[in-house]
Amino acid sequence: MTSKFKHDIESPLQKQNRHKAMEAIRIINTLKDDFKNPIESMNYFYKLFEDVFCNQKSLHDGKLKVGTMCIQIPSEIIYALDAVPIRLCNGFYSDDEIGSDYMPQKSCPLVRSTVGHFASGNFSDKPHLIYSPTTCDQKTKAGVTIESFGYEVVDVDFPRVKDSEISREYFRRSIREFAIDLSKKTGNKLNKKSLKQSIAKIGYAQSLYHKLCEYRKKKNIVISGNDMFFVTNAFFFDKIDSWIDACENLLKECKQREDENLFVNGKISPRIVYTGSPPIFPNYKVPIVIEESDGIIVADETCSSNRMFNDRVAVDEWFVNDMLDSMADKYLKACTCPIFTKNDDRIRRIIDLVKTYSADGVVYQSFAGCTVYEAEQRSVLEAMEKEGIPILYIESDYSPSQGGQLTTRVEAFIESLKTRKRIKK
Repeated sequence: MTSKFKHDIESPLQKQNRHKAMEAIRIINTLKDDFKNPIESMNYFYKLFEDVFCNQKSLHDGKLKVGTMCIQIPSEIIYALDAVPIRLCNGFYSDDEIGSDYMPQKSCPLVRSTVGHFASGNFSDKPHLIYSPTTCDQKTKAGVTIESFGYEVVDVDFPRVKDSEISREYFRRSIREFAIDLSKKTGNKLNKKSLKQSIAKIGYAQSLYHKLCEYRKKKNIVISGNDMFFVTNAFFFDKIDSWIDACENLLKECKQREDENLFVNGKISPRIVYTGSPPIFPNYKVPIVIEESDGIIVADETCSSNRMFNDRVAVDEWFVNDMLDSMADKYLKACTCPIFTKNDDRIRRIIDLVKTYSADGVVYQSFAGCTVYEAEQRSVLEAMEKEGIPILYIESDYSPSQGGQLTTRVEAFIESLKTRKRIKK
């Protein structure tokens, strides 16, 4: 090859970035262009994802960036120590392919993709250190692989039983030790004022999410489930003040759209509660198929959305250790992750969402290789059957090759729910 073409040769990192940008923009454009009555204020979120995942724009220059491998690491503590939390769960198939070289082929695609992200190093905001709660076995073991790439990974002990005083005290100690460790690494002291302020700010962000969800309880719905996943996934990495401002604008537009009768659902669009393995950008293939098939996702029980915002920290005494203990209780007791030995709370939560949001059915997604969600689907399906709630179980991965079969199954389920609604009328 002659020298004049040298500049056209892509490096492996450039090629990886291009593939990620193509994945990202395809999903962004789908939500912007393929659904009726787009929300203007959602453009903030579309541009945010394009900036970060297509243009590699950094949002947190000059800040200590704390990567978290799960939602059990309290963001309140990270913000109180003048650092920023970045959740590292990844939804890119291009990263999944890279991660397959480091993780077993039968492992969870989310874990493979997260490892692949570290292997490529193509971060817009590269974490300075990583805290990994010992929740999912695969994520816990992945931490060792991530360390081999030159990152510092700190395990945060997490119990597998939540309804016991021993587990409660165990996790309280873990959170205190996490706070002490991060305080040393930031060089900042955790104090009463900063911790109280961060609890209040996170609590306000949660309140905005719940206000948005109020619009999803109504007969006519002004915001799609996929847009809500965009909003909640943005919380993984966005500046919290920017996220809050964007949600306030979104709420104003939702009220305006309601007044103008601009809705995203049809007259008999089935209302869906989504549960199981989390929809993480850009792996929205199941949620998109649901809403392209004239379903509407009105609520979810996943760790990439509802579970992050569902319960607020309740504090009795505003001293540092008391606030830390209250956070530990919230992040443990409110969690409905299937890693727990007994998880009746999750079944109750799904049933409650179906009733509260007047849902017609449930879609349960499990990533191939995610053993805890695969193992728990039987008990959830039995519980839904007992309650007379239609449910569709789907096993999926990050591969784009599943489209046809997936679409056929989802369309058939949505059509069956429509038939039930017509009969009831």
